[in-house]
Amino acid sequence: MLGGVYVMVAVAFTLIIGMLNFLNFTIPALFMFAAVLMWATMTGSLPIGNDLMLAVFGPDLLWVAGIIVALAVTAVVSLIIERFTYRYMKAKYGDATEHALPLVSSLGFLIIFEHLVIGTWGSDPLAIKSPFGDASFHVGEILFSVPQILSLFISLGVVTLLTLMLRTSKLGRALRSIAERPDTAILMGVKVEHIVSVVYVITGLLCAIAGILFTINYTIVDAYIGDTVATVAIAGMVLGGLGNVWGAIVGGLFIGILEVMSIWFDADFAKIPIWGMLLAILVFKPTGLFGHTAIGKGKF
Repeated sequence: MLGGVYVMVAVAFTLIIGMLNFLNFTIPALFMFAAVLMWATMTGSLPIGNDLMLAVFGPDLLWVAGIIVALAVTAVVSLIIERFTYRYMKAKYGDATEHALPLVSSLGFLIIFEHLVIGTWGSDPLAIKSPFGDASFHVGEILFSVPQILSLFISLGVVTLLTLMLRTSKLGRALRSIAERPDTAILMGVKVEHIVSVVYVITGLLCAIAGILFTINYTIVDAYIGDTVATVAIAGMVLGGLGNVWGAIVGGLFIGILEVMSIWFDADFAKIPIWGMLLAILVFKPTGLFGHTAIGKGKF
């Protein structure tokens, strides 16, 4: 399950770095914001609309309301971020936006959203009660959690649908053409600004789904959970290969499994195997397992 969460965040990073060649630091903010919105809706802690949510969904289905709120708000916020990390900067500064200005402006959004959450709900961990209770079953001596299994299949299903869209749809062809040759794509009639907005919405929804699944399974979130998850997801993305969606999938799953096994041995040193293995792989294969030397070619 944890690997599935890392997969969606890693793919979100991959889509932006694959198309626009910059590391979008708003992705951890979107993940965290969706997770906190899920908590806030389920606990009646939204700034507005708590009575409406309770009246429409009832106390037993507030988790459904949380999913809707987290998805909708995160998609809108992602569009707003796109205006100020890419579109506005591109219109005002042109090629100077590659790649420092979008990176720095996205980092600014990350800090803003973290402190917005802290100012609204505080910096302490925020806990919910799982809507599924202790749903689990045993196979021999192994305990399986039903929400974790469902989360794994949901995350892999979402990413599989995304890869099929990239390979077979008109939108997917437009995305790949922008990633490979943006100037040529414009000459061929691709509306780059519209496509970039779609990519930001997709990445926002990936982060929102990941944040929702994380909240349901771990039941505790805070303002900095996005940083924790995103750093490991970046490791998975780099391990699989920058700009390669399937590389991000393999890398995210592998990193999740490795982290859980490391925690089983010793929780205090759980991050050492992840980053140690990543550094070792980069020494021998700097492009990652499935990456390419030219980031702008052969992606997706």
